[in-house]
Amino acid sequence: MDGLDLLVLLLFAATAWLWFDSLKVRETAVAAARAACDSENLLLLDDTVAIARIGLRRGGDGVLRLTRVYAFEYSDTGNDRSAGRITMHGHRVRMIELKRRIADAPPMLH
Repeated sequence: MDGLDLLVLLLFAATAWLWFDSLKVRETAVAAARAACDSENLLLLDDTVAIARIGLRRGGDGVLRLTRVYAFEYSDTGNDRSAGRITMHGHRVRMIELKRRIADAPPMLH
């Protein structure tokens, strides 16, 4: 096995690790979003979260970890939609935001 083969194998392994790790973190994010909505008597729409951003950040312990921001939508009546965000630092929930109404968001430019 030459150096290029080893590099390709390592790249494949890193991609597979990121994929499976992201699935576990996403499950945690969905559960946290559902719990936050339940505690505020809100409906978690579509029962899912979507990745909005991913990056590296140091925690309070100085360790560099992946930070993922997930977006989700919720409703108080079922007739409207509001946008929420959940920030995951590693496998831990760092922050949940539930205050952004989609109707109040500026229009998207085409």
